[in-house]
Order: sequence, then C-alpha cells, then structure tokens
Amino acid sequence: MTARLMLARLMLARLMLAALAVGLAMSFTPAHAQPYPSADIHLISGFAPGSGADVMVRYFGEKLRLLTGRTTVVENKPGANGNIAIEYTARAKPDGYTILVHAGSGIAGNQHLFKKPPIDAAKQLRVAATINRQAFMLTVTPDSPYKSVAELVAAMKAKGDKASYGSNSVQSKIAGALFKKAAGLEAVEVQYKSGPDTMREQQSGAIDYAFHDPQLASVQAKQGRLRLLAVASGTRMKMAPDLPTLAESGYPQFNLVGWFAATVPAATPEPVVRQINAWFNEILAADESRDFLNTFGSDVWISSPEEAQAFFLQDIKTWGENVKLSGVEPQ
Repeated sequence: MTARLMLARLMLARLMLAALAVGLAMSFTPAHAQPYPSADIHLISGFAPGSGADVMVRYFGEKLRLLTGRTTVVENKPGANGNIAIEYTARAKPDGYTILVHAGSGIAGNQHLFKKPPIDAAKQLRVAATINRQAFMLTVTPDSPYKSVAELVAAMKAKGDKASYGSNSVQSKIAGALFKKAAGLEAVEVQYKSGPDTMREQQSGAIDYAFHDPQLASVQAKQGRLRLLAVASGTRMKMAPDLPTLAESGYPQFNLVGWFAATVPAATPEPVVRQINAWFNEILAADESRDFLNTFGSDVWISSPEEAQAFFLQDIKTWGENVKLSGVEPQ
C-alpha cells in the first residue's frame, strides 16, 4: 500500500468519525435549543370560557402574543376543581409551550382535598411566575338586611341548621368551613359547580351567604348584584382598602390569601422558566395590568422563579393545615 493511499484512507476515516460525532450531537440536541419561542404558546385555563378567571387567562394570552410575537392559544379544560387542567399541564411536554394560568393556591389545596390527587404537584409542577394575590370575599345579596359580619353571624346563629352558604371551589369551600367553625355556626354547605351558579342561587334566596372569588365578587358588587362584607385575608387588600378583613371583624385566625401563577411541567428547562418569568413580570409591571387585576379584586405580585417555587411548596403545606383546621374531609 502506497503512502498516498494510506493517507487518503486515514483522512476518510477521520471525516467519517467527524460526521458521526455531528450526527450524535444533533440527535441529543434538546428541542428548546431552537430560539424560544419558535412555536405557538398554549395557555391552559381551568375555567369555563367567559368566566371571570378565564378573562384573566385571556388577558395574559393577548399580552404574551404582543410581547413574544407568537400566536397564543387559550385551551379551556374546566372540571374536577381544576384538576383536569392541572394534570394536563403536569403531563405535557416540558418545553415552555404549555403554560397553566391558574390559582397556585388552588393547586396546593387540591393536594389535600382529594384522597388521591392525580399528580404530586410539588414534584411535577414548577411555578415560573406569580401573578397576583387575592382574597375570597364574604358576600350577601344587595337586598339582604345584613350589612356587617357581626349582623350576618347573629342572624345565622338564630337560624341554626336552617342557615346555608354556597361554595364552588377549593378556596371557597375551605373559607366557608373555617368561617363556620370560627363563628360557631350550624350553617349547611351547598356546593355548586361554578361561581355564577352559586350567585344565581344566592340571589334566588336559596342560600344565605357565600364566599366568592374576588374576580366574580368585585364585578358583581360594582354592578349592584352582591354586597361585600369582608375579605378573608389578614390585612386589607390594596384593591379594596375600605373593605374590612375577617380578622378585623373578630376572627384573627383568618388569613386565607389566594394567588394566581404561570405554571409549567417540572422538567421545563431553567432558561425557558426564566424567560416565562421575565415575560410575566414585564406584563405585570405595567400600570394597565395593575388596574386590570385591581378590577378583578386582586393585587399585582411580582417574584423571581426561586421565590415563586419556594412559596408554592410552602403553600402546599399551609393548605394541608387549613384543610385539617376546617374539618373538611378529602374526597
């Protein structure tokens, strides 16, 4: 074999090895190596289309579209106290294109309200960004004779087990049970599928009072369909500074604050999580977003991914304590 032939074969072998290395590298390149985002972004809504919370999801969907230049698609997956949307997100591809805009407090509460939650939220979900803080509101109808928490409690004690209240979510269920226990009431809980269903029954006189999410309660109060008596937080909310808290009304143990977040599958790459956090924080920093969230009964909450996830993990523990204190039996 001539020296020239040996050199040619050696060069050919090296070229083949180089090509193989490139092929292997490409086969292991993660999907998010393409500029993110390079596809449509799907926002998952655990609420029915047109509901107060769904309007919030769509608001952020539109803002993300303008900020990213990508199409944003809102997918409604209501039902099972939000578990359908929560499980769908947890099992989605962790690439940043599936984002659940939902109550982080609701996700945390579901871990304790169900005997067999569909997922382990602490291990399968990651909070990329917080959105707001909000407190459920104790409400009666506008024509109700009760204009304060004290008046409502006195009347409900007089009615005994003939008194009733409505619930339709994790937070409203726990708030109702804690209030009943703290006030020493015998009121019967009536569970509904949604906030609008609860409100219709409330206005018909079928129930005496209800804890509503601030999105629904604030809007309905402004339209004269509900009267707000108190918020279930330990301190007053900036969006409703004149509305007393249940703590001020004689129940100091009340500090039941809900919060919304942008949540993704736990395995979502860190750079993608940070990008989602940056987008939401930029949206939330605008006065328009602050005013929008105030309209829906909540205050803006901006945080880092680390702060958001740490709060989420702590809130899972907090809701476990709330469920025990309320006496609510997991389903």
